[in-house]
Amino acid sequence: MDPTSACNLQCKGCWAAEYGNKLNLTLEELDSIIEQGKELGVYMYLFSGGEPLVRKNDIITLCERHPDCMFLAFTNSTLIDEKFANDMLRVGNFIPAISLEGNEHATDGRRGDGVYQRVMKSIGLLREKGLPFGISCCYTSQNFDSITSEEYYDFLIEQGALFVWFFHYMPVGNSAVPELLPTPEQREETMRRIRKYRVEKPLFAIDFQNDGQYAGGCIAGGRRYLHINSNGDVEPCAFVHYSDSNIREKTLLECLQSPLFMGYHDNQPFNDNLLKPCPMLENPQYIRSLVQASNSQSTDMESPENIQHLYEKCEPYAENWDETSNRLWDEIQEEKKVKAAR
Repeated sequence: MDPTSACNLQCKGCWAAEYGNKLNLTLEELDSIIEQGKELGVYMYLFSGGEPLVRKNDIITLCERHPDCMFLAFTNSTLIDEKFANDMLRVGNFIPAISLEGNEHATDGRRGDGVYQRVMKSIGLLREKGLPFGISCCYTSQNFDSITSEEYYDFLIEQGALFVWFFHYMPVGNSAVPELLPTPEQREETMRRIRKYRVEKPLFAIDFQNDGQYAGGCIAGGRRYLHINSNGDVEPCAFVHYSDSNIREKTLLECLQSPLFMGYHDNQPFNDNLLKPCPMLENPQYIRSLVQASNSQSTDMESPENIQHLYEKCEPYAENWDETSNRLWDEIQEEKKVKAAR
């Protein structure tokens, strides 16, 4: 969930840089969501934004109120200081996933001059105090080679990261750039590299898209995960900006029982080939039909996107990925057969 739409940086291409500090979930709303989640058996909560650490005092309060839960924030990390690090040590149930674009040139080019050094200072503070942290990075057609390189992976190990979360670029929003979508060849190479590193190196990697095989397909729509934005809109996924429910008008359970979420429930998995897990990126006919059937509205607060517009960006990608993903899926099934026969 997004505690706030606010951010302390002005990154290129980020809607929060334009939208600013206009939307917030109150501390009591955040607390209520967690209480309702716990009643349903949910004990892991992720914060995104905006920059969630704009609300770091409230986040620590939630950690204190819910010591039986784990909390993680996707953060630019520049607001992590000595006091906050000490608070993290004290509560023991908060972990940052630090957004890093790659090297200093790439990071400062998007986030602003000097940001890379501020991030490295935060990482040094976390390492000095023995605090666990991970890295979050997005791979695109432009940066995939460097950000999935062995050199970069080894650099993250040297910094003391415990995990790295690779996110496939998603063409979400009217200002999205479809040219940044990785090609089938780039996505296949990313998959092969990450699976190799995961076996050989002491850093756990999550490959968001290519690891659908291990999660049984799409995890969104309440199957394993959902997203609540800073306006209270309950979305199936942080990348699917459509909703038919708001947490300020319904309970969490009622949101899970809404037409949009039940559409996810009734149609998963969206593809028997689990290298094509997503109802948006690889099976866009689903997201179009689910949004239309549930009469869900765009929750994009900067520029609402028509579902047909999103479909038309994803459909060519899905077609291009089809042949490669089918070949890779056949390879995986064959490997399973060989292992089972041993």
